[in-house]
Amino acid sequence: MRSLYAIVFMAVLMFSTQAQAALKIDITQGNVEPMPIAIGDFFTTSGATTTLSDQVRQVIENDLLTTGLFRPIDNKAFLEILPIDKLPNYRSWRQIGALSFTSGRITDSGDKVTVEFRLWDPAMEKQIEGSSFTLPKASWRRAAHKISDQIYKRLTGEEGYFDTRVLFISESGALTNRMKKLAIMDHDGANYKELTDGKHLVLTPRFDPKVHRAIYMSYKSRVPQVYLLDIHTGQQRLVGNFPGMAFSPRFAPDGNQAIMSIAKDGTTDIYEVDLGSSRLQRLTSGSGTINTSPTYSPDGSRIAFTSDRGGQPQIYVMNRDGTGVKRISFGDGSYSTPVWSPRGDFIAFTKQKGQFYIGVMRTDGSGERLLTSSYMDEGPTWAPNGRVIMFSRQQMGAGYKIYAVDVTGYNERLIETPLDASDPAWSPLLG
Repeated sequence: MRSLYAIVFMAVLMFSTQAQAALKIDITQGNVEPMPIAIGDFFTTSGATTTLSDQVRQVIENDLLTTGLFRPIDNKAFLEILPIDKLPNYRSWRQIGALSFTSGRITDSGDKVTVEFRLWDPAMEKQIEGSSFTLPKASWRRAAHKISDQIYKRLTGEEGYFDTRVLFISESGALTNRMKKLAIMDHDGANYKELTDGKHLVLTPRFDPKVHRAIYMSYKSRVPQVYLLDIHTGQQRLVGNFPGMAFSPRFAPDGNQAIMSIAKDGTTDIYEVDLGSSRLQRLTSGSGTINTSPTYSPDGSRIAFTSDRGGQPQIYVMNRDGTGVKRISFGDGSYSTPVWSPRGDFIAFTKQKGQFYIGVMRTDGSGERLLTSSYMDEGPTWAPNGRVIMFSRQQMGAGYKIYAVDVTGYNERLIETPLDASDPAWSPLLG
């Protein structure tokens, strides 16, 4: 069930007369009505095809639609065809209810494509945003996502999250004998690519800050150990030949260290490893306890983790050197998989109390809110702007799927993948 304290992550439109206010969505306020926006045609020049124009527009429309904050207007309703170098007839856009609209152009120059756009405010009767992106032709979707990011930022004041990728585990086969491969895709499920061959079980992949490498647990050495993978070259290496089982790795904010759990002699502790030298530093201690799922704060100064030292799994926070341990979760049920928001304001988590829930709390444990619930929801990961969370969901007797939900608990949606999918990890903006 949803938290009683969740507020709608929707738009309050600050819209007045032509001479008064600029167009703006306040995403901290509640309103169930998304903003009507018109995404115009992208005129083509120098060999660009109308098919590519339609594809770019459709990606932008889909990006904005899935936020729940925008309602793209059907282009059949448009009263004007607007080239990018022509001033619009603002009245024609107001007549169809557009509170903002775009014009665009695509230029094909062989192996590259340039995509330009303009964002207009029909009330103020002026252009309020515009950019041009030149990318390899095969990366045209990134140009569309970058435009979506700029529109989102201009109209909400928040960074976008569309020009991103997601690492995850692609699953196939019988539920009792799953083949699990490391895979990567765009945030919307496009450009799916498998990174491992499925010969060895892989789990809990995570990006480095520059989105060049993945760190994850694999059974390649029979005993679970942590591996690094260069996403571009496919080269894989063992992080270190550690005693016991090593799992739940995550990069430090600078990408030079990682934290993980190592289980041996009946105890599971958290360690930090230098990725250059493989030198370990033990951060937790105790006998017969399980300390796992560590996650760095955005500035790298603190670590949140799960521990059963109090009896059942709860969330704790400590300094990066292992000092100052403090429990922050006190609700009924058990807590796991804490993940610090990129904004530093919340920690997302999995909670089990009968059903499974994805929730968030402030970093001191206050303000706990449950966003989702099902037979099995687990493994949250944050969008780079800290406004959206992806997670894994399994229905009884079925495989896992990846879902997303706004940090308010609204706008829950399925992320389409070719096969079953679990353990998502959202990248930073690609830049």
